Amino acid sequence: MAKLDLNRQPMPAQDPEERSRNFNEVALGYRQEQAFSEAQRCLQCKNHPCTEGCPVNVDIPEFVAALRSGDLAAAVVALKRKNNLPAICGRVCPQETQCESRCLVGKKGAPLAIGRMERFVADWALAQNGKNGKGGVDPSSLPLPGCGSVAVIGAGPAGLTAAGDLARMGHKVTVFEALHVPGGVLSYGIPEFRLPKHVVKAEVEYVKSLGVEILCDMVCGKAFTVDELLEEFGYDAVFLGTGAGLPSFMGIPGENSNGVYSANEFLTRSNLMKAYLFPDYDTPIIRGNRVAVVGGGNVAMDSVRTAKRLGAKLAAIVYRRSLDEMPARREEVEHAEEEGIEFHLLTNPIRILADEGNWVRGLECQKMELGEPDASGRRRPAPIAGSEYVLEVDTVIMAIGTSPNPLVPRSTPGLEVSRHGTVVADPVSGKTTKEGVYAGGDAVTGAATVIEAMGAGKRSAAAIDEYVRAKVAALG
Repeated sequence: MAKLDLNRQPMPAQDPEERSRNFNEVALGYRQEQAFSEAQRCLQCKNHPCTEGCPVNVDIPEFVAALRSGDLAAAVVALKRKNNLPAICGRVCPQETQCESRCLVGKKGAPLAIGRMERFVADWALAQNGKNGKGGVDPSSLPLPGCGSVAVIGAGPAGLTAAGDLARMGHKVTVFEALHVPGGVLSYGIPEFRLPKHVVKAEVEYVKSLGVEILCDMVCGKAFTVDELLEEFGYDAVFLGTGAGLPSFMGIPGENSNGVYSANEFLTRSNLMKAYLFPDYDTPIIRGNRVAVVGGGNVAMDSVRTAKRLGAKLAAIVYRRSLDEMPARREEVEHAEEEGIEFHLLTNPIRILADEGNWVRGLECQKMELGEPDASGRRRPAPIAGSEYVLEVDTVIMAIGTSPNPLVPRSTPGLEVSRHGTVVADPVSGKTTKEGVYAGGDAVTGAATVIEAMGAGKRSAAAIDEYVRAKVAALG
C-alpha cells in the first residue's frame, strides 16, 4: 500500500472558496422569493419567545417584519444591532434547538425558518457591501471612540462579538489573534462547504469597519502577556476569547501511528491552510482511501465529510452510542448520510493497528450496548464481550472533543482555571479572578457552539463597558 501519496486524488479545478462565492451570488436571487414568503408566516407574537431563545438577543420579530415589508436594509439593521456576524450564524447556528424551538408557529406545524431568513438577509447585506461599502448599516451612527481601551485575545466568535460591541460602545479595541488570519474556529474548524471563507472574511471586515483593530500572528503568552497588556501597554481591560483548540485523544494503543490525526489538525490543514490545493499550497495532508472518524459531534461530521471530499472511498463515523444520543445537529447527520458516509454506531475503538512501517492498517473496535443514563443524560455505553472486529482503514481522525490551550493561564498569575483547564469566570459577566480580565466562549465552557460563544462575548462586553467607564471616571 502506498504511503503518503499526496497526489493520488484528483485536484479541484477551482478553489472551493471562489466556487462558493460565485454560487452564492447567483443563488441570492432565487432565495429572495422564498425568504419573503416565509416571513409572511410570522405571527409577530407579543412576548417574542423566539428572541428569548437567541443567545445574542436578536429582535427576531423586528427583522422578520422588515423582511416581510420588503425593507431589507431595515432588516439588516435589526439583525446587526445585536449580532455582528449574522451571515455566519445563519449557516452554523443550531436554530432548531434555540429560537426556532420556541416559535409558536411550530405548535401546529413547521416553525418559522428563522435561520434561513437570517442567512438570506445577511447575504443580501454582504452583496450590498461590495457595492456601496455600507452593508445596510450607517457607520456615522456609531459612537465616537474615546472612553477607554480594551485588548481582546482571540479573533474567534467570542472575541469578534465582544470587540464589535465594545467598539460600538465607544472604546478603542485591539484584537490579538495567534493565527495568520482572524476568525478562530470559523476559519480553521468549519469547512468551506458549510461556512464559506469569503463569508467569514466579509464579517470580519464588518467588525473592523466599526473601528476594531485586528493584529494577527500575535500569540498571547509568547509575544506578550496579559499583565504586559494591562501594565505596560496601558489597556484598561482584557477579554480572553481564546477558545478550546487543544485536541483530546482516547489513549488507546496505536494512536501514535502514522495516519492518525486529531480533528483539529486535519480540519486546520484542510480549511485554513488549503491542503486541498496541495501542491499549489505547501501544506500536505494524507488523503486516505479508507478513513474512520471517531466521534459523533459536529466536528466529527465536518471531518468525515471533508475526508469524503478529499477522495476517500470509505468515509465512516465510529460512535459508541446510538443515533439518538449523537450530539451532532440532525441536519449535519442527514447531509452526511446523503453523501454516502457510513455509520458504525454502538461501536467503540479499542486499538489502532499498524503495519511494519507504523502506518495505520486497521481500527479494532468493540460493539457496545446502552445502559442507564450518565451525568450528561445520555445512556451509558457498555462493551459487549466477544464482539471485537477490525475495520480496515488507512487513516483515523479523532474527533472526541477539545479543551483550552494552557498557554494563556500559565503565563497569567492570578487567573484561576478549573480542573478541566477552562478559565474560571462568572457565567453572566465573564469576570475572572484577575482584576480587569474577563473571559467567555469555549475558553470558559469548553467546546460549545458558535452562537453560545457569541452570547458570552456580548455579555462580557456589557460588563467590560461598565468596568472601564467606572475605572476611567475614578482616574478623573
